[in-house]
Order: sequence, then C-alpha cells, then structure tokens
Amino acid sequence: MSATAPYAGPSPIRRPLAAAALLAALVSLVFGLLLAGAGPASAHAALTGSDPADGAVVDTAPKEVTLSFSEAIAVGDDSIRVLDPSGKRADTDTEPKDLSEGSTVRYGVALHSGLPDGTYTVAWQAISADSHPISGAFTFSIGAPSDTTVALPSQEAGGGPVGVVYDIARYAAYGGFVLLVGGSAFVLVCWRGGATALPMQRLVVRGWLTLTAATLVMLLLRHPYTGSGKFADAFDLAGLQSVLDTKPGAALVSRLLLLGAAALFIAVLFGTYARREDEREKKDLTFGLAVGGGVVATGIAATWAMSEHASTGIQANIAMPVDVLHLLAVAAWLGGLASLLVALYRTPDIGSAAVRRFSAVAFGSVVVLAATGIYQSWRQVGSWSALTGTRYGQLLILKVALIAVLLAVAWFSRRWTGRLTDSAVASEDASEEEPESESEPESVSADPDPERAAQLARQRAALTATKKKRIRDADPQRSGLRRSVLAEAAVAVVLLAVTTMLTSTEPGRTEEEAAGGTPSASAPAAGGPVNLKMPFDTGGQNGKGTVRIDIEPGRTGSNDLHVWIDGSDGKPMDVPELKLALTLESKDIGPLPVVPDRLAEGHWSASAVQIPMAGDWKIDVTVRTSDIDQVTIDKNAKIG
Repeated sequence: MSATAPYAGPSPIRRPLAAAALLAALVSLVFGLLLAGAGPASAHAALTGSDPADGAVVDTAPKEVTLSFSEAIAVGDDSIRVLDPSGKRADTDTEPKDLSEGSTVRYGVALHSGLPDGTYTVAWQAISADSHPISGAFTFSIGAPSDTTVALPSQEAGGGPVGVVYDIARYAAYGGFVLLVGGSAFVLVCWRGGATALPMQRLVVRGWLTLTAATLVMLLLRHPYTGSGKFADAFDLAGLQSVLDTKPGAALVSRLLLLGAAALFIAVLFGTYARREDEREKKDLTFGLAVGGGVVATGIAATWAMSEHASTGIQANIAMPVDVLHLLAVAAWLGGLASLLVALYRTPDIGSAAVRRFSAVAFGSVVVLAATGIYQSWRQVGSWSALTGTRYGQLLILKVALIAVLLAVAWFSRRWTGRLTDSAVASEDASEEEPESESEPESVSADPDPERAAQLARQRAALTATKKKRIRDADPQRSGLRRSVLAEAAVAVVLLAVTTMLTSTEPGRTEEEAAGGTPSASAPAAGGPVNLKMPFDTGGQNGKGTVRIDIEPGRTGSNDLHVWIDGSDGKPMDVPELKLALTLESKDIGPLPVVPDRLAEGHWSASAVQIPMAGDWKIDVTVRTSDIDQVTIDKNAKIG
C-alpha cells in the first residue's frame, strides 16, 4: 500500500511533496548502499588459509594438516578428512583439534606417519557462527603430484533434497511471520472492526500455523541439513540433542515458545476483543494487546537476529536490534498490505479511514526500512566491487530495484486512496434504516418459531452483506485501489523471496575476501623474506637490546618466524617473556597473536604463522626483561 502520509485532500502542493519524499527516501537508500565504506569481514566464515596450502608440493610428509578461518566455527566428527590418492583416510583424528590462539581460528588433524608420495585431498565441513553450513576441499602433494581416485565433493554443505526442504521452510517461516505480525498490527492500528471479519481471522491464524509448522520442520531437519543430508537423521534423538545445544537450535525452540504466547494473543484478539462493545473498555484492551503483541513480535523477530547474519561480525550488539527493527518494519508493511488486499476483496465493511491509517503505517515502515537497510548493507557489503561482483551484492541491487517498483505502484495506490469515499456505502446504510419493503412481510419478523426466525435473520444478514459488497465493488475508486494493491502484493511476494535469499547468501565482504585474499583459494602472493631490526629499552637494569626478526618466505600463507634478541653488549640475551602480534590496519585484520617457542639462548621460533592477505603489516613485539619492566615496540613490513 502507499508509503506516504495519510491523504488530507486533493491538494496540488501535497502530491509533489509526497512524491519528492518518496524519491528522497529511495535515493538515500540506493546511494547509502553504493557509497558504503569498506570494513572488516562479517557473517559467513571463510577459509583464510591452510598448511599445507592448496596446490602446495612439500618435500616430506607433514605431521598434521591445519585450516584457518575468518571467524569462529563449530566442528564435529569428520569435519576435516584427509584422503590419500587411493581414497583411504590419511588422518588419525575423527574430531579436529582446536588450535586457535587469540583471534586466530585454526583447526587441525594429525596424519599417519610414513605417508607415501602423491596427491592428497582435504575435505572439510563446518557450521559458521551465523548458523549456515560451509564446506570445501583442496589438494596438496607430497614429493610430486600424482593421479588420485578421490573426487572432490560437488555438493555444498546444506544442499541436496534436505537443503531444498529446509530452504522452503525458511521461506515459509518468513511469510508466516509477515502475515501473523502484519495482520495483527493491521487490525489493532488500522481497522479494529476487522477483528470480527472472518477473512481477517483466517489470514492471521494461517500466518501463525505456517510459522509454527515451518519452525518445527527446521528444528527437525537442522541436524541432517548441517550434517549427513539424509532425511532419516531428522529423527535421530542424539542429533536433535546436539542441535538444541547450538545457537540456531536454541533460537528455534525459543520461537516455538513465543508462538505459544502468540496463540493466546490471537485468541484474545479475535475472541474477547472482537466481542467487546464498550468503547472505553475496548480502548484499554487495545492498548494491552498492542503492548503484549509488540513484545511477542519483537521476541520472534529476535530469534532470527540472534542466530543469523546480525549475530556475528562487526558491531553485533548494534546489528541485532537493527535487524529486529528491520524485520518488524517488513512485517508491518508487507503483512499490512496482504491484510488490506484481503479486506478489499473479501469484506464489504472496510472504509476509507482504515485505508488512510495504513498509508501512514506504510510510510513509517519505509522510513525504518531505509535507515536499517543502509546500515545492514554497509555491514554486509562495504565496497563497490562487492556490490557488483558478488551474489549477495547483486541480490541487494535487485532488492533495491524491487523496492523502487513497489514504491512506484504505491504512489498509484496513494492516488486511489485520495479519491476513496464511503458515500455509496453510507447511502446504502441509510436505506437499511428505512421501513422494510413489501417483499419482507411483517409476519417474517414475528414468526413464532425461534429457530426459523434465527435462520431468516441469518439469511437477511447475508443478503445485506452481499448487497453492500456489490455496491462497494461497483465503486470505480475502490476497484482501482484493489487492482493497485494487488499489483503491490505481487511485487511484495517477490521482494520477500529475495530478502529471504539474502539471509542465506554469503555476504559480499566475506566472499570477496575469500576469493581475493585467501591462500587456499588462489596462488600465494609473491614475496620475499622479511628482515627487521628494532632496538628496545624497558627502562630497567639490563633492559636495553635489539630485536631481530626473520619471516620466511614472507608471503601470504604459511610462514616461519624467527626472533633473536641481542643485549647492549651484542651477545644473545634471554628474556622472561616475548610476544608478537601482526596487524593489517588497512583491512582491519588483527591483531593476530604469535607466541614463539624458545629454541636457544636469545633465539625464539614459530612455525606455520598464517598471513591471510598481502599488505603493509604492523608487527608489534612485547619484551619483558623483569617482573615490572616491559615495553612494546612496532615496525611495519611489506609482506606478500
């Protein structure tokens, strides 16, 4: 429906102003998306490195294979499998070892000793912090590449028939939420008389049933969706218990509990509230239902925010409430639009005042959507290249285009709303108050049979309702509004589908970084050994010296790091504590902590230090020479 302020008359000034306001909101949304600044990655986890790297050829068999990720992940048995050229398992662990340190997320599996030369395949699968399953595979070779009988997995995690059904349930859940929340808000805010209308009751109840059924399906399929991909595992009690221990599982259970409260809300809305005739009592009950329903709706929306994109990455404490506002605004606008469509086509009683009140609600929803959408787009895209070069960015452009179309159609609805009157219905209501016609003899109303009298009363009410609906349908303004709202609803269905697709698509930030800066996804960047020399002074006795650092091969991927400390006399110097951290400030990556092991007096070393991206890295070195004397020095080095 129209996303402009309520109509106040056919003023030639207000119409251009309203159109200008719509255009300004749209332009702000589009340019807010396109001009958003770059920042750190968020949402879907991405593989940022491996040791050995993808395609690497090593001289001797490694003791273990490690994988590094851009953010926290959840792993289980067989999440990382290493297969030899014949397809047999080359690793010794069923569950990967957590090798994470500080902000570095790394998992590994030990390999059998004495592995022969040849090409080995590493297949991995995990669950990202935003609840979506991720997977991949790569190869490395020992000695020299060879033929391998292992076929890389063609199906991504979360795919197959289980993935299709799970995705259908996700779409249905969003649709049910929109109808439940939007329909209820339409009745309470725009058209209180709709509480007694059977079509409105059916719309809201069907929204509740759809959301409840979809949530149950997602809960049962969550284990096979993130694991085996087999429908039979939906009834695996151990798997279901493992799902309940995860963030997405807790969110789904919370949603079911809140839907129980929503059922009570619906019973009161279409029961006690619909029958209440005293205006003062009805006003008080309206306030109570609005508060209670708002709390339940916010809680249901939060079950998405707490388990998907908004719950991880940068500014999660801001992103989650923003996501809740975005979902509520979508429900108020699109759910109210569906309610208005049902009211215009299926009920004879909705008047122009209710339509204009929804116009105001739609306008407020669009304002909220524009503000929250700009923030979400900055957070998930963040660059021109990601906007046009990733699937997430392309879907986002499509979403903005659909919103533009929806607002354009809403402008026509706005014009029909301005012309809408209740005169024809009012004249019909007045005629109802006149004495009964000769076709309705007085003996009918005085029928001594109560059952027959009740039946005739029902028939008369049905005839009256049909007659009023026929008169309303004959109103050209109302017919034009119905056609315009129907067009809006058709666009809104596509918009809701695209929005749902966005929630399961890897954000542009992460996809771009994984494609352009991940050693396992592309050939390592060229580089050379890095040699640094930094003097230090902790201020205490024997607190002066020099730190020398070598990083080899000095490129993206796995590196060996050596640190030597010389005292003021030039001799090797031992210190109680030595720590390093690497930061790529231009991409907001790090600090990545490195804790080297002492090899000899004044000599420390760390192997498999992952450099995820080429750039000008700042290397911080913390040296402690006594219990109270410590200093941190830093120097920049070009790596990769």
